[in-house]
Amino acid sequence: MPRSRPSPRDLLMRSMLKHKAGIAKHRMMNVKRQSDVDDLPTLEERLKVILDLLNKKERQSSNMIFFVMYDIASNKVRRAVVKYLQRRGCHRVQRSIFLADVKPEVCSVIQHDLAAVQAMYDNKDSIFIVPLSIDYVKSMKVIGENIDFDLILKTKSTMFF
Repeated sequence: MPRSRPSPRDLLMRSMLKHKAGIAKHRMMNVKRQSDVDDLPTLEERLKVILDLLNKKERQSSNMIFFVMYDIASNKVRRAVVKYLQRRGCHRVQRSIFLADVKPEVCSVIQHDLAAVQAMYDNKDSIFIVPLSIDYVKSMKVIGENIDFDLILKTKSTMFF
């Protein structure tokens, strides 16, 4: 029998249990910074996710587009947040930046759960949730990689006479 998939609320529940057990009060867990994103998709794959989101014909107008950005020192907490955001429908854009296109209620749940987890640990971490409009996402620029984001978005026009 296959294992059931954990619910997205597991992050909050596990963190509450750790907090009640006193694990979070005494020390930061595994604070050493190391790359825990070996499975990070290529830039082209990440841009394709953004483009698919923008060009989706059946996109619900009531949905919210927003970035979730974080600076979390603990590898264990960071991995749990990454898995939680992915289960909630967020797409990884950078190592610590996710893009989501979900209902406002889901955004509120994400915000509440991340705030609760943040409050449980004695840390100096930060999490930003930044709402966006489609126009802002379309005007986004990518700097650093050899890729022309304007060309992919088809925002540059060429006229031949």
